[in-house]
Amino acid sequence: MAVRIRLKRMGAKKKPFYRIVVADSRYPRDGRFIEEIGYYNPTTKPTTFEVDAEKVQQWLLKGARPSDTVKALFERAGLSK
Repeated sequence: MAVRIRLKRMGAKKKPFYRIVVADSRYPRDGRFIEEIGYYNPTTKPTTFEVDAEKVQQWLLKGARPSDTVKALFERAGLSK
């Protein structure tokens, strides 16, 4: 089972916000997930990014791979491996 840390789109049309979730890579983007570890809202000024750093480190140590977008967000927040 390949576990990914990725974004789950939420919100209304033209007003998106995203939850950062840990999910099996075979599940759909907005489908089932294992655990929610944070959220990201690009529509606010400045953008809102909240994540549980301890859970992120635990999942990275277990072998979960972040998507490209989530990886960029983690690097911006200083949470890279």
